[in-house]
Amino acid sequence: MATVIGAERREHLLARLDEQGVIRLEESAADLGVSTMTVRRDLEALEREGIVVRVRGGAVATVKAQPFAERQGVEDAAKTEIARKALDLVPDAGTIAVDASSTSGHLLAQLRGASDLLIATNSAHNHARARTLRGTRAVLLGGELEPRTESFVGPIACAAAGLLNYDRFFTSAAAADLEHGTSETILEEAQVKRELMRAARETVLLITAAKLGRRAAAAAIPWERISIVITELDPSDSRLDGIRPFAELR
Repeated sequence: MATVIGAERREHLLARLDEQGVIRLEESAADLGVSTMTVRRDLEALEREGIVVRVRGGAVATVKAQPFAERQGVEDAAKTEIARKALDLVPDAGTIAVDASSTSGHLLAQLRGASDLLIATNSAHNHARARTLRGTRAVLLGGELEPRTESFVGPIACAAAGLLNYDRFFTSAAAADLEHGTSETILEEAQVKRELMRAARETVLLITAAKLGRRAAAAAIPWERISIVITELDPSDSRLDGIRPFAELR
C-alpha cells in the first residue's frame, strides 16, 4: 500500500510541475495530507532521477530543451500575466523581434493588431500566429530547424537576424541567474538570441519567476543588455531585488 500511495503522490507532484513549473513544499504537503518531510523525500527521489532540481521551499523542473507544444501549457497563468504587462511595449508601427519561446507566443496571442508593424521571429509557431494579426507583416528567420525546441538556428538564422533593426526584442529564457544573465539549453538557440539582441534598440525579458536563480548550459544575454524585465510577480516583490539594479521591472 505504501508503494501505491507513494506512486500517487509522485503523480500529483509531477502534475503540479507540468502545470506550474514548480512544486511548492508546504502547499503540496497540505494538498496531499502528508508531512513536509514526506514531500521532501519524494522530491529527493525525483531529483536523483534528474526530473527536478530542489530549491528553497520546493523544487523546479530540470532545465532541458522541450518542443513548443510542451512548453506552451506550462505556467499558463503566469505567461498570460506577463504578456498582459508587456502589451503596451509593442509599438503600433515599426519593427520588433520575438524569440521562439511560448511566452512570446502568449504575447502575440494577446495582440489585437497594429497599423504597420513588422514582426520577425525564428519560430514557425510564433510566425504563424503573427501572420494572423491585422496591420502586421511577419518574417520567419530561416536556417536549420532545431528539433528539440522547434526553432530555427544556425548561421543562416543568425545572419538573417542581423538584417533588420528592431525597436524591441521580446525574449524569454530557459533560465536566468544574477551572475551570468540569461541562458539556454542549446548553444545555437543562445547564438540567435544574441544576434537579435545586438540588432535591437531595447531587449525585453519575459520570464516566469520559477526560472530565476537558475542556469542552463549556454550563456545568452547579459543583464547590461536587458532594458526591461517582466515577470508575473509584482515589481516590488523581494524575489526580484537582485535584478532591480540591472533593469526596469514590470
